[in-house]
Amino acid sequence: MAAKRFIVEVEPATAASDGKPARGPVYRSVLAKDGFPAPIDGMDSCWDIFRVSVEKYPNNPMLGRREVVNGKPGKYVWTTYQEAYDIVMKVGNSIRSCGVEAGGCCGIYGANCAEWIISMEACNAHGLYCVPLYDTLGAGAVEFIICHAEVTIVFVEEKKISEVLKTFPNTTKFLRTIVSFGKVTPEQREEVEKLGLAIYDWNDFLLLGNNKHFDLPIKKKSDICTIMYTSGTTGDPKGVMISNNSIVTFIAGVKRLLEGVDEAVSAKDVYLSYLPLAHIFDRAIEECFINHGASIGFWRGDVKLLIEDIGELKPTIFCAVPRVLDRIYSGLTQKISAGGFVKNMLFNVAYWHKFRNMKKGHKHTEAAPICDKVVFSKVKQGLGGNVRLILSGAAPLASHVEAYLRVVACAHVLQGYGLTETCAGTFVSLPNEVDMLGTVGPPVPNVDTCLESVPEMGYDALSSTPRGEICIRGETLFSGYFKREDLTKEVMVDGWFHTGDVGEWQPNGSMKIVDRKKNIFKLSQGEYVAVENLENVYGVVSDIDSIWIYGNSFESFLVAIVNPNKQAVERWAEENGVSGDFDSLCENPKVKEYIIGQLAKIGKEKKLKGFEFIRAVHLDPVPFDIERDLLTPTFKKKRPQLQKYYQNIIDSMYKK
Repeated sequence: MAAKRFIVEVEPATAASDGKPARGPVYRSVLAKDGFPAPIDGMDSCWDIFRVSVEKYPNNPMLGRREVVNGKPGKYVWTTYQEAYDIVMKVGNSIRSCGVEAGGCCGIYGANCAEWIISMEACNAHGLYCVPLYDTLGAGAVEFIICHAEVTIVFVEEKKISEVLKTFPNTTKFLRTIVSFGKVTPEQREEVEKLGLAIYDWNDFLLLGNNKHFDLPIKKKSDICTIMYTSGTTGDPKGVMISNNSIVTFIAGVKRLLEGVDEAVSAKDVYLSYLPLAHIFDRAIEECFINHGASIGFWRGDVKLLIEDIGELKPTIFCAVPRVLDRIYSGLTQKISAGGFVKNMLFNVAYWHKFRNMKKGHKHTEAAPICDKVVFSKVKQGLGGNVRLILSGAAPLASHVEAYLRVVACAHVLQGYGLTETCAGTFVSLPNEVDMLGTVGPPVPNVDTCLESVPEMGYDALSSTPRGEICIRGETLFSGYFKREDLTKEVMVDGWFHTGDVGEWQPNGSMKIVDRKKNIFKLSQGEYVAVENLENVYGVVSDIDSIWIYGNSFESFLVAIVNPNKQAVERWAEENGVSGDFDSLCENPKVKEYIIGQLAKIGKEKKLKGFEFIRAVHLDPVPFDIERDLLTPTFKKKRPQLQKYYQNIIDSMYKK
């Protein structure tokens, strides 16, 4: 593919040789055609990002939370950059007072809040590895991460303290200190102290470092800043080591990208922090805001109250996962449909008029200004009135939702792609480019990208429509998996990170995600599902002979095709007064409910997460077989063929 509008070729393609698959041309963003952006002066570490902003913008509001007055949420109250810095220094001295030295691991566990950022910055100041803890990786993940990373001190949201205590006594080999973001109950204190550990509430911990001073260690770009644990394969979570250099390089690339499309971040910008700081997407974006002296306001932790928090905060840039944007889309379409025939018709006329002009190349602000003022302004006000950029990541955003929001939100809606290993965004679509709908856009200006053929799946990186595994090269890449050099070598080959995702270059130079190389996928809320592992869990249910689980990144839940055990189903039917032969029993809703109940029972026993439960089943009385090309000769499931064979049934289950 010749270089197109948004990318430039920097290396030619290479043919397959010595058992290595063919690799397509190497491309980078047209914004980096003269070279990658230089690191920002004075920015060698994440600590520098914060420290320099404190010097530049000491009185700017940095961290905000809603004030509660008489039990009701009020306005946002703010901590300035200087005030935050002063607290960070106290927290840092207190951490060091507990005997934690540079290179030690500090866990942070809880919902986004000012204390989360302050604890993170204290880690940055003293050269500690910030290790986010979270339980969405499955039962036992918190315990595993504390032990694997040898976490000695952990900061915990008040309501999560009980989860940390559940890891005792296994984690007490490493863990010495627990710090609550809020209060500590006498019972919790007793349980912790009887095992020889220390526990503090937030205010008491701040006093611990009083009258003590610890010099800040010199920090290098190559130093590890955070270890973020992620799934992505079956088995234990993997600790992704991210260096200072990865994050400061990412910030330099984002700066060039946004300046290149006239949407630069400034000190006047306001960001709503609600996506988990335990994930790289939000962590990296918030570092960008801190770098510019901008303001970060925190939500109250309830998705049902999110729109209300947005209305009060009035953010200028809003990041979301598709699940949230799907809810906004559904809420808007329902509201408009309920407005009556005339309002509905006027809205649709305005929508198609503006969308048609956008497709002709008009900027969204110029496509239909009267429609924006008369029709769409209410939608904009519903998002606070100031939003200019909406960035979607973590999973694919459905094209119809993306198109709809690009028109009615009166803001740029951009879709991005990245992994923890690539330090968040690696591709992102561009403002006012409607032909990028359904893609993740061109690469950001600080990485090289290419496709590598996947012959076993029929994907050819050198064909007229180049398809293959997406590979990334650049300084934003991770420094390896903690204590797992073997896994690092699997994905890092000749300086290229192999993402496991299959992409297709579009004629304009944007990337479209079309498949996954391994049997792992994300649901619409951004959670990974290791499908083979789940099938092994559910496979122990005695009433089923075989199960194939399906999910995709446009849906929030899993469905399954089940071959039920004939004797077990007929026995249950007889005991419960349900008549019919085996074929008709498989169609019976009561039998389906029973099977779903049995699956849920084993799910609870194995402590699966909510998104790992099966929500709908189709019972096929005919076992998966080789004759229908659903199994290999060694009886492994052929997943693409299973999907093709059952596609209509899958669609029906999701609709119901």
